[in-house]
Amino acid sequence: MNDRMRLLDMKTYVALARNRHFGRTADELNTTQPAISSRLASIERELGCRLVIRGDGRFALTADGERVLQHFETVLDDIEALKDSLAGADHHSHEPLRIGAIDSVSSTWMPQLIEALHQQFPGLKIELTVDGTKPLVSGMRKGEFDLIFCLHPVLDEGFRSYTACVFQMSWAGSPKLIDPDRVYSVASLADLPIISFPKNSPPYQMVAPYFHDEQALASKLTSCNSLFAIINLLIDGFGVGAVPTVTIWRELEMGLLKTITVTKRFPPMPIIASYQASLRQEFIGQIVRQAKHCVADYCARVTPDMVWID
Repeated sequence: MNDRMRLLDMKTYVALARNRHFGRTADELNTTQPAISSRLASIERELGCRLVIRGDGRFALTADGERVLQHFETVLDDIEALKDSLAGADHHSHEPLRIGAIDSVSSTWMPQLIEALHQQFPGLKIELTVDGTKPLVSGMRKGEFDLIFCLHPVLDEGFRSYTACVFQMSWAGSPKLIDPDRVYSVASLADLPIISFPKNSPPYQMVAPYFHDEQALASKLTSCNSLFAIINLLIDGFGVGAVPTVTIWRELEMGLLKTITVTKRFPPMPIIASYQASLRQEFIGQIVRQAKHCVADYCARVTPDMVWID
């Protein structure tokens, strides 16, 4: 590799290998598709081999392309590590850490993670986005996040995923609506108005199979895309809902909500973390280790049957 090989070309190739799409890569790097194609062609001329197979909707790396990707990732990671060692924590102040999380995470252990990261990296800027699973996964694929916590993993190349924790789920409702001493069957629960996340969202996809008959559920369903709004609707007696128990423990202690005893338990909800594994590898690795530590500490401080680590 001689002096004509640019860092920009290497970053472009790594992004292209991750996205497997010229348009998405151009959007991520704020440039045009012809520019991405030109950079790829420049690398192939420089190295004297073909790196990408494309055509008829197909995109794949050649065997040489896979080898080049590994080397480029190593070079870029080494440069990031060098910047960190030369500039210390101040380096991170120029590049914000972009975290995405669903609201059940943002309302539980996320504040502890942010506080711990500020202590570990005093100059670090953190951008937290609270959204649903689908937009978070989509944003991760587009390069908009460094780390996300939601209900689905990002399975594309260039990303790593793990189960951060598991939330116990409870059916809950206002004592104005439900009888706390009654044991509810699936059928009797279905007779009540149900409050859930919008249809086709990952949380809804957990609720619908619980009742077996989605048509019966639809007539009594109120959908909302905010956990906090759902909790308020539950408190006001508009319906019952399945929510992470740990997110309503204050409301349960105050008597604003009651858990519903059911004959069929609602399945627990795993929280999946996904993170960038191609760029800033050493730094992101430190962030992931801190996240795992904070989640473990949070689980140790709350009732074990509310949230745990598998």
